[in-house]
Amino acid sequence: MSVKTVRRSLAALLVAAASLGAIAQAQAADVLRIGYQKYGSLVLLKAKGTLEQRLAEQNIEVRWTEFPGGPQLLEGLNVGSVDFGLTGETPPVFAQAARAELRYVAFDAPAPRSEAILVPQDSPIRSVAELKGRKVALNKGSNVHYLLVRALEEVGLSIRDITPVYLPPADGRAAFESGRVDAWVIWDPFQAAAEVQLNARTLRDGEGLVDNHQFYLASQTFADRHPQVVQVLIEELRKVGAEAEANPQQAARIIGPLIGLPADIASKALSRQSYDTQYITPEVVAAQQRIADTFSDLKLIPKRLNIKEVVWTPPAAVVAQGR
Repeated sequence: MSVKTVRRSLAALLVAAASLGAIAQAQAADVLRIGYQKYGSLVLLKAKGTLEQRLAEQNIEVRWTEFPGGPQLLEGLNVGSVDFGLTGETPPVFAQAARAELRYVAFDAPAPRSEAILVPQDSPIRSVAELKGRKVALNKGSNVHYLLVRALEEVGLSIRDITPVYLPPADGRAAFESGRVDAWVIWDPFQAAAEVQLNARTLRDGEGLVDNHQFYLASQTFADRHPQVVQVLIEELRKVGAEAEANPQQAARIIGPLIGLPADIASKALSRQSYDTQYITPEVVAAQQRIADTFSDLKLIPKRLNIKEVVWTPPAAVVAQGR
């Protein structure tokens, strides 16, 4: 073997060793990166600071990143910029269809009134059936996407009978307020803000139509390597949820400044929110499977999915302690 070949081999070994060292360091990184939106128990948990206190005992730092919607948050999860986050029920379906690296970890009880199809107060539209041929704004792949599909089906229409205008919440509100769209499908607190500030009228909410579960999701890598951290997260979410349920006015005072809305709007949104965070159950998996099958049948996702494949199974010790 020549000297040059030996040098090349040594150089390759050094590069490999450096890469392994970087991987090991990343695996041992004492940082939990949480993605959140302007709603839900994660906002309350961020304000309370108890998660930081508990994880500080394990020398784990908590970092928070705000996202405008669930699809954007799950893209962050997929590319590795966050480890854990909260979305509605539809974004994980679209993310799984795009082969994102995610795992369903836990969920909150249904909150069907916390999303709705809105129209301007003086709109001539009085029923979902009258949306035929109209422009409807929504965040593509979000929880309201499924609400719109189901609401149209309820009156014998499909999403092909309207003109969907895919916009994130801020742009959706601007289009709604300016009259560039006929209706807006949106969730709280944007829904509550439109009702209070714009006198928007509810054409149809999710009551009796959709569950509107909120899901806590993690990257597979994070959930598998750090189940005890996931356990702490769920425990703290249960605590802040119970406190908010017991004292909604105080929760509204806390969350209002954090989401940039007056306390009355925050209170209206919180009154429709649900809590009681639990690990994933077979019933919830079945509900998610129905959503996935619906979007597959509509050709809005390219293939049929198996939701069970992306459900995280916590270790028995975590389940036992989490009861």
